[in-house]
Amino acid sequence: MKNFAQMMKQAQDMQGRMQEMQDSLADLEVTGSSGGGMVEVVLNGKGEARRVHVDPSLVGEADAAMLEDLIVAAINDARTKVDEVAREKMSELTGGLELPPGIQLPF
Repeated sequence: MKNFAQMMKQAQDMQGRMQEMQDSLADLEVTGSSGGGMVEVVLNGKGEARRVHVDPSLVGEADAAMLEDLIVAAINDARTKVDEVAREKMSELTGGLELPPGIQLPF
């Protein structure tokens, strides 16, 4: 029985570390670019779009800011839909078995 208690403690510790890692990923920012830097996208470690920059020479000064906001919104909308489909697929795989709080798949 002592081993079971140790396993539960280890599982709780691991869950806490996983939550800390997920929280730190939200603060991480990674920039991707194309067109020699004319278009840049900044995502956080969870894959959520934070910023988009489109060089105004591609679309005109006035349109660039609106286009950037629309691209961020479209990326995040697609990401939300991917997460929903992944949750549905995971639910099918686990037979509807709920995961413990704090455990999110896919990671």
